[in-house]
Order: sequence, then C-alpha cells, then structure tokens
Amino acid sequence: MSETKELRLDLNRCACLVIDMQNDFCHPAGWLASIGVDVSPARNPIDPLQQLLPPLRLLGVPILWVNWGNRPDLLNISPALRHVYNPTGDGVGLADVLPSSGAPVLTKGSWGAAVVEELVADPLDIWVDKYRRSGFWDTPLDSILRNLGKTTLFFAGVNLDQCVMATLQDANFLGYDCLLLRDCSATTSPDYCLQATLYNVNQCFGFVLSSSGLLEALAGIG
Repeated sequence: MSETKELRLDLNRCACLVIDMQNDFCHPAGWLASIGVDVSPARNPIDPLQQLLPPLRLLGVPILWVNWGNRPDLLNISPALRHVYNPTGDGVGLADVLPSSGAPVLTKGSWGAAVVEELVADPLDIWVDKYRRSGFWDTPLDSILRNLGKTTLFFAGVNLDQCVMATLQDANFLGYDCLLLRDCSATTSPDYCLQATLYNVNQCFGFVLSSSGLLEALAGIG
C-alpha cells in the first residue's frame, strides 16, 4: 500500500488528521494569496480529500480538522512567532485584517480560519485549534486521540513541509504510527522542500501512500 512496504491496518485504531485546509492558506482571496503566494498548489488536496473522507467516515475512521485558530488578542502567541509572519511590523500578520476580505488573519471564528467551502465537514468530525506549526503543541490533540484509542494516523493538508510535517514528527515522537497521504497533502514551498519532506517521512518518520491506493484497499473491506 505504501511506497516502501505493504501495510496491514486496523481501522479501529486509525484516525485521519486534515491540517490547515483553511481559506487563509488555500483560498485565492486569503492571507497567503494577499501577500503574493501562489496558493494553487495548496488547493490540489481538495479533490482527493473529497473522494477519501466520506468512505473513511462510513468505516468509522474519525476525521480531525487541525487548524490555526488564534485568540484575537494573540496572548498565547510568542513575539518570535508573530515576527515570522510580520517581520517588518507593518502587517499583514496574525490577527491583522485583510483588506480583501475584512477578516482577521487566522483568528478563531473568522472567514480566514474557516476550512475551504469545498471540504464539507460532518457533524461528527472533531475540531482542534492549533497555535504553532505542530498540532500537538499546546493543544488537546494527543489527549483526544488517546481517549479515542487511535494509534495509527493518516496525515493530509498544508503546508506539507511545515505544519503537516511538524505535526507528523511530533506524532512519531509520541509513538503514533504515521501515514502521509501524498496526494492529499501539498505545499506552496519550492519543489525541493516537497521532495525532502517525502524522503524524511519514508526514511525516518513513517510511510507515504496515495489516497487512491488507500481507497482501493478500503473497497475490498466487507
């Protein structure tokens, strides 16, 4: 199933993490696009996720949306992190208002922090706000997964070499089995960042597979 090995999975122990598929990262009127980033690669996971998530739900695999959702006052965001996203201090950084949409950047409850409209969540899906690149840092994600009894995690979302990779690495360090869904993940970074991330996941942190391969395996169940 994966690029390097045949895997045998217990779906009762699996969960799927979809990371940062939000307007500010993926929409042409969102934050990254407003500062000149070509967000078209970040939209590539939308179609495969549309195909994959409903079958996973039908088989009882929880879907967790792990998204940036900052406090409006940014009291839990360090000065160093604020500087990364607003190095000059002039804007547009976290919680600043985008002229194009009037929405504050990555603020919980705002349009920018919302998941892109093409990805329709289910009422039973689970939502986790994050405030760093890793979805495990200063969040209840680990506790939620352990309470659910999930030890094998599928990873999807953006940016693959940043928030997806940081979350996957922390999951590996915490003892989870990590499976990166290659076509359900993407990055707006240069291609060498993508290739290095895929190499490191295969080499050190887990497995890389396609959603089509997973869907084929799921179709054989029952």
